[in-house]
Amino acid sequence: MVALAHESAMDFSGGVVALVSAARTAAPLVVLLLGPTGSGKTALSLALAERFGGEIVSCDSVAVYRGMDVGSAKPTTEERARAPHHLIDVAEPDEPFTAGEYSRAARAALKEIAGPVPEGRGKLPIVTGGTGLYLRALTEGLFAGPARQDALRARLRLTARKRGSAWLHRVLARLDAARAASIHANDVPKLIRAIEVCLAGRRPMSEVLGREDLARDPLKGFRLLRIGLNPARAALYERLNRRCAAMFAAGLVEETRGLLERYGPVKALDSLGYRQALAVVRGELSEEAAIAATQQGHRNYAKRQLTWFRREPDVRWIEGFGDEAETVRVAEELVKARL
Repeated sequence: MVALAHESAMDFSGGVVALVSAARTAAPLVVLLLGPTGSGKTALSLALAERFGGEIVSCDSVAVYRGMDVGSAKPTTEERARAPHHLIDVAEPDEPFTAGEYSRAARAALKEIAGPVPEGRGKLPIVTGGTGLYLRALTEGLFAGPARQDALRARLRLTARKRGSAWLHRVLARLDAARAASIHANDVPKLIRAIEVCLAGRRPMSEVLGREDLARDPLKGFRLLRIGLNPARAALYERLNRRCAAMFAAGLVEETRGLLERYGPVKALDSLGYRQALAVVRGELSEEAAIAATQQGHRNYAKRQLTWFRREPDVRWIEGFGDEAETVRVAEELVKARL
């Protein structure tokens, strides 16, 4: 019996050693905070960064631009002083920052943050933001098809406005019936990209997608923990309404006027909030009407974000805002269990 007990103890001890060894050699963890605009992702990211010594990687397609501060709700100077932040203020508004560029920069940041010393810092990366395409580019990679052709896109958009999106769908059906069957007739951006790929690649997009040399490049070498915020819809909308009004009170119109004078009518100013503020600058909307339009736009955007993020795999959803104590507690437990 003693011998058996001794063998069991040895087995247990060996198992513990194996588990510890496996933990030490496991791929580093990356926390992905998902959720609609206004759900408190910034607050939760700061809480987790301070609790676990992490660094925050922004995943926001407007926060990348310098000078676009009020309308992007990017972390304040005080908030950024609480933890290192990455991919905020990395481009000028007249320098389009594509999803592919974001993916490359974010992956480099993850390696620097989580990599072992001395190449990296051995810290916990916390990716937070609401731009679903950026997040997908980071985790799954992008379809490496033919480069965009702006002149062709402009002609197709103009034709779509004159003839309707159904016309684009019929064009695509002639070029690539299989791809046309998978795209809704009203989805103009996808229709334009599919036509562009067909024409540039001189073959149906469905065939191009099957080429191994153009396959997506998913993120490797990291373990991903997806935490989603899903606060009550009515409370979220109330917060969004207050936040939009606060943006205009904080000088969104003045910020937009300055950006327009410096850069001209660049694509970045078509972002939600800036688009409405630009209409005020041009005398097309009163500020009151612009606030109402921005509030509605943010509510609609929140719906689309939730729809997008619900397609993400293995999300641990928390029914609350990121600045609530119970949300922080649950999120900390989720992270601690994976470290």
